[in-house]
Order: sequence, then C-alpha cells, then structure tokens
Amino acid sequence: MSRLLNEFIELVEIPSETGKEHVIAPILKEKLAALGFSVMEDDAKEKTGFGAGNLIATKKGNSSKPKLLFSVHMDTVTPGEGIVAIQKGNTIVSQGDTILGADDKAGIAALFEAIRRIIETNADHGQLQVVISVGEESGLVGAKALDPAMLDADFGYALDSDGEVGGIVVAAPFQAKLWTTITGKPAHAGVAPEKGISAITVAAKSIAAMNLGRIDEETTANIGRFEGGKATNIVCPEVHILSEARALTEEKVNAQVNHMVETFDTTAQSLGATAETKTELMYPGFSFSEQDEVVRYAKTSFEALGIPVAIKRSGGGSDANIFNGLGIPTAILSVGYEEIHTTNESMPIDQLEKLADVVTHLIQQ
Repeated sequence: MSRLLNEFIELVEIPSETGKEHVIAPILKEKLAALGFSVMEDDAKEKTGFGAGNLIATKKGNSSKPKLLFSVHMDTVTPGEGIVAIQKGNTIVSQGDTILGADDKAGIAALFEAIRRIIETNADHGQLQVVISVGEESGLVGAKALDPAMLDADFGYALDSDGEVGGIVVAAPFQAKLWTTITGKPAHAGVAPEKGISAITVAAKSIAAMNLGRIDEETTANIGRFEGGKATNIVCPEVHILSEARALTEEKVNAQVNHMVETFDTTAQSLGATAETKTELMYPGFSFSEQDEVVRYAKTSFEALGIPVAIKRSGGGSDANIFNGLGIPTAILSVGYEEIHTTNESMPIDQLEKLADVVTHLIQQ
C-alpha cells in the first residue's frame, strides 16, 4: 500500500466520535510537529466540553507565495468506535457495522501527504496554516470557539465536501434556529374542553400557515422538533418547537425567520394563546464568484492536473462558514468520499490520491 493509503487507514481506525476527540488529538499534534509545524491546541475543550481543543498549526513559508489555510476536522459521527478499514478493489470501506470516517480523515490524510511531498522536494511555498477542528459534526462548535487572533492566511480551503475531486463549493447558507414556546390554557378535555386553549392546535395551525421546505432557489426552512402534551384527557397548555431557516444571503434568512416568528405570534393571538420565540444565527453564509482569488487559485490547480472543475453551491454549513465569517475567504473542496454518515460509507482510492495531488499543487502553485 502507498504511504497515503496507510495513513488514511491508520487515521480512520482511531476512534474520534464528536465529543471524544481526546484519543486522536495528540496523535495529530505529533504528526503536525513532525512535519515542521508550530502547533497550538486552543481552549475549545474548556469552552465546549468536547474531548480536545482545536489544533492550529503554522509552518513558515520560504517564498512570497500566498499564505494558505487548510481546514479539516478530526471528529466523526457515530457509530465510529471499533472501525476496521477494508480494501475492496479500488475502495476502502468499513466492515459494515460502523461508519468509515473518511469524513473528514480523507481530508487530513491527503493534506499530510501533500505537505510531506513539499518537504521532500524542497518546493517553494508560502506560509501554511492547518486548522483541525473538534465538534464539526455537532454544529461547528469547535470552529465557533476559535480565537480569530490565532489565524493568519490570505485565503483557504476546507477539505470537506462530497462529490468527486474537482468540486469547488463557492456558496453556503446562513443558518438560523428558532426555539418557540406556545402557551395555551389547560382544561379537562372531556368535561370542559371549551375552557381550554390547546397549544398543540395553535402550533399546528401556525405551522400549516407557514411557508416551509424549499422557499426559493436560495432559501429553505424546516420544523425539526415538536414537543408537548402529557395525556389525552388534558387540553395541552404548552408546546415547544425547534425550527430552522437557511439562505445564501443574510437578508433572505432574516426575512424567513421574521415570517416564521410573525406567523407563530399572529396565530397564537388569534386563538387566545401566546407565542415566544428565541432566534439565533448559528453561522454566517458565504458566496464567491468565479473571479474571486480563492476560486481562481483552485481552478488553476485542477486545470493544471487535468481534473474537470465543478462549481457548486451547498445547502449545508461547514467550518468554511466560520472562517469566512472571521474574514478569511475559504472555499470548500470536494474530497470524493461516498455515502458519508452511514455504515455504507466508502472512500475511492483514486479520489484520495487525486486530492493529495491537488493539495500539493495548491501549496506550491
């Protein structure tokens, strides 16, 4: 097996479910130090209660090339303990009772391989900064805990998207969450239901009156959780609803949030109930044109390697959203993994090798 493949298998077999990053973090720290990086572990562990802090590693450049940031994450979804990686033809899979963990250990392995190649060939490169976050899979909590003062890059790439290598995600949405409490009035459901105000009915009518799902090409909204009621003989007095809105612009996500809040309020008032909603912007969105440097730079590497380029938009968030919000233009590159977050997850070996080639070219371009 190649060095790259061996390291990928080594990494995926180290357990690192979200919140349990304590085993893999010191191993990654040691590998980065061996590659000549100055490595810092931040205080994300104390801030989040997760298994480790984010790793921020910096390697001085030997030329005036751009200062590049590469973002990957060390945590995986469940079930991610006891992973055994198996090669089946040109693909690496798990035994079928766990995930594989290519999300995002394929990104880590390809990045480490590229850096080794740069060192071995004495290639010119600008300053390199690697951020390996914790808790990405649970709402980007590690990246959110980063101290912006620790970051130093002209632009960067998150190695963390599905699709064949060659994909460049140039836009991802703002995401807001809403926590709503509907308060009605309890009553005996059989003796005097007319004396009560069902919070369930109010919530149901509110949701029925909302624009949800696909709002337009750039906007979505969803009711994720609905909780309330204890018994059939009680008119339910309180319901809790968790929902979200996403859009590629802040204006659109705010408009959707306002629509949802106002619908809860007006419906509740019309039925004699109250609605209280707390909202929070969970992460910022970003959008690049093909003329932006971070996109042009990546396209140059793909074209030089003969890899077809696919410009993409994402409906989900990643650590790139956070880096963009902190002022570092960051695009997301496809890694080539397949069926992530399932026990059918797989990593085509040729895609892993292509990704290492791409990162190598990006660094020495």
